[in-house]
Amino acid sequence: MRRRGRVWARGAAAVACCLAVLTGCGGGASPAGPPGDAVDAVEAGAGSGAYTAPPPPSRAVVTTLPADGAVDVQPEGAVRVSAAQGRLVSVRLADAKGTEVPGSIAPDGAGWAPDGPLPLGTAFTLDAVAEDDDGQRAAQHTDFSTVARAHTFVAFFTPEDGSTVGVGMPVSLRFSRPIADRAAVERALRVTADPPVPVAAHWFGNQRLDFRPRQYWTAGTRVSVALRLKDVQGAPGEFGTQNRDLRFTVGRAQVSTVDLDAHTLTVRAGQGGRVVRVLKVSGGSPEHSTYRGVMVVSEKYQVTRMNSQTVGMGDEYDIKDVPHAMRLTTSGTFLHGNYWADPAAFGTANTSHGCIGLVDAKGGASKDTPAGWLFEHTVPGDVVEVRASTGDLVPPQNGLNGWNVPWDQWVAGGALR
Repeated sequence: MRRRGRVWARGAAAVACCLAVLTGCGGGASPAGPPGDAVDAVEAGAGSGAYTAPPPPSRAVVTTLPADGAVDVQPEGAVRVSAAQGRLVSVRLADAKGTEVPGSIAPDGAGWAPDGPLPLGTAFTLDAVAEDDDGQRAAQHTDFSTVARAHTFVAFFTPEDGSTVGVGMPVSLRFSRPIADRAAVERALRVTADPPVPVAAHWFGNQRLDFRPRQYWTAGTRVSVALRLKDVQGAPGEFGTQNRDLRFTVGRAQVSTVDLDAHTLTVRAGQGGRVVRVLKVSGGSPEHSTYRGVMVVSEKYQVTRMNSQTVGMGDEYDIKDVPHAMRLTTSGTFLHGNYWADPAAFGTANTSHGCIGLVDAKGGASKDTPAGWLFEHTVPGDVVEVRASTGDLVPPQNGLNGWNVPWDQWVAGGALR
């Protein structure tokens, strides 16, 4: 069973969020545990003590508008947050650069709204946290973009300007309007690398264009993106508005390999692939197998909510504080921590609804657990290669996962060939 998910990845800006609600995978309940990704992972040698049931979840309910993944949102009156059975304690609305939009929480903590109209043609993330009377927290996360000016289009881009990323990060552009003249738009874009390597474009439909080299970037590569879209006609009567230069740096090389048959995750660093650490993991069950193939970490959340209703699985699970979550697909595949399952089960079976789990502690603060360590040593753009004897190959457009397209097919997917 595959999961619908968020429309777009927001990259490194998401790391700052302490709580968020995401479409995510879940799984059957572990013994004496709540529903969720029942069996995740523990590093080799970690002990297993008596299992203690976690405290009850927060009674607070956070509602945000617009809906997650909304596009063409009006700049006034369409964005608001409310809390029931609790009080809002924080709300953060920010654009892709991390610039926050001022807003005000009502004195009774029941609602929040921005202080003024939002810019047009801009991508935003909205994160809200509420507490119930017992101090238990609940969260909600939403991605949306505001409507562009009439008869214009803009490109939303990943990764962010000035960021440092892993070796698997592509340049990914999502256009605010469908593009009919792909060649004209592609001609107005240029991606170059220092040291130089060939970089090719590939279209996924008429609103997404990705660029990547033949192989993973080399550590230390500096990548430049030139957007020269101003006055370019992308479709009849629709013209671009952007002239902009973006740059990002490829940091250290780190590629992790997940063997779902052996229930291990091996972290390798450097161009030579030196083994740094081996962790025990658990992936998707035979009924909900984890995707195979090359996947790229697009977002990180210290603590997040995973709700089965958001992925079309009814009321199977609702975990409001999943720790150390790292997104691998748009549809909801994550590497994440698990504090509620019996550690004795980790590393022996695949029983989740598609995520890959590692043992963890509640709260997402520990850096000493397997999940906490991996979270601290992972940046957006790091590669996770998933191997298994069963399971579907991840669709390349599901996340930042174009590495699953062979190079000749990738090049053929550009409008300019």
